[in-house]
Amino acid sequence: MQRLYITNTLTRKKEEFKPLHAPLVGLYVCGPTVYSDVHLGNCRTFMSFDMIYRYLLHLGYKVRYVRNITDAGHLEGDRDEGDDKFAKKAKLEQVEPMEIVQKYTVGFHEVMQAFNNLPPSIEPTATGHICEQIEMVKEIMANGYAYESNGTVYFDVEKYSKAFNYGQLTNRKLEELLEGTRELSGQDEKRGRLDFALWIKAKPETLMKWPSPWGWGFPGWHIECSAMSSKYLGDVFDIHGGGMDLQATHHTNEIAQSQACKHKAPVNYWMHTNMLTVNGVRMSKSAGNGFLPQELFSGDHPLLEKGYAPMAVRFFMLQTHYSSTLDFSNEALQASEKGYERLMDAYTTLQQLKASDKSTEDIAALQQKCYEAMNDDFNTPVLIAHLFDAVRIVNSVNDGKLQLTEKDIALLKKMYQDFVFDVLGLKQHAESSKHTQALEKVMEMVIEIRAKAKQEKNFPLSDAIRDKLTAAGIQIKDGKEGSSWKL
Repeated sequence: MQRLYITNTLTRKKEEFKPLHAPLVGLYVCGPTVYSDVHLGNCRTFMSFDMIYRYLLHLGYKVRYVRNITDAGHLEGDRDEGDDKFAKKAKLEQVEPMEIVQKYTVGFHEVMQAFNNLPPSIEPTATGHICEQIEMVKEIMANGYAYESNGTVYFDVEKYSKAFNYGQLTNRKLEELLEGTRELSGQDEKRGRLDFALWIKAKPETLMKWPSPWGWGFPGWHIECSAMSSKYLGDVFDIHGGGMDLQATHHTNEIAQSQACKHKAPVNYWMHTNMLTVNGVRMSKSAGNGFLPQELFSGDHPLLEKGYAPMAVRFFMLQTHYSSTLDFSNEALQASEKGYERLMDAYTTLQQLKASDKSTEDIAALQQKCYEAMNDDFNTPVLIAHLFDAVRIVNSVNDGKLQLTEKDIALLKKMYQDFVFDVLGLKQHAESSKHTQALEKVMEMVIEIRAKAKQEKNFPLSDAIRDKLTAAGIQIKDGKEGSSWKL
């Protein structure tokens, strides 16, 4: 088994990955809140953890990947007050809240499929685990870290902080966190400014509500992930992931809830993806620079010069390390589009390479470099740089400048399968593949016509065919065994 190192948000260090029960690995990622179309920031997070999931599988781990669907309890502004996101959207569209959930869950799955993300092992919903959430709230209350106030149950942060480090994930002290919160008004039901709701009392007009020991209500957003992760992965599991925007509140509160309930830290390795920017400005609705995946695919947005295929976008995203800021621009997307095509073209060329008696390149060393990149905190940009070394080798062998044995050609094919398709999750577009097959048939016919012209000593026609193909971006190479072509 390869030695893998992961940057742990909790310790702020790069640590060797040591699963609790190898070869079993428990991986939990906070999924979407399905009240609207999934945005690109979410897509980047899910794509990054899809790559991580794929690499863990490639290394031989048996991974239980749990990614939840939040379909209740998420209030506007991510606070304990305000409108429920699902109910508000349902009222606007004059439908049932679960119609909203169904519509956007289906849409989310379609986008994930377009990006070639593998489905998780389990995709639990918040509404399907109300009982587990109520039981967890009851345990936290029994342990003295929560209190009920007028039908709502709050987590007592200051009491918890006397036994545990509440700000450990963000490396902030309780005093700092208290300074950044508003003063409580006299009518506030909370005891402390940092206290957050585990269970929220339903108003008479609330559409999504369930019976509980504290009356009719619904779960707080944070308790959902704590309950579902512990149900499917145990009280302590290996990796918890999500976007960095969840770190300060949602994940901090998840840790607090789980420790207050079970008296132990729930996760060994915390991982967070970074944010997206557009031309250097943070992507957001308010800035007017946020576009949806479908707009990116179609090009139907003022900031986009054209549409970009899902695999070109996936390749673009993976060219930046998951923990670094990713900047969208038409120039960057178009450069990635060309890079992706080069990678796919080389794969086609690789299938046709002719072996030699000896190799002038060390393919085994290149393969090891690919593993070293991925074992260094899933460093996909470095991996991709090594894969372009493979592209250079493939094209040079095809041009007769380098030589590879049958064994090394087979190893290159394995590298492509392992890293390009299995780990990075790239694939050739069906449309692109169809066009390539059609072009190959046309080129076979053109080369036959040119060969016949040469045989008949009709050199003006032979040269004209070659020159016109060159002008169209198709290179013809004449050799002892006949002519070949490449784009």
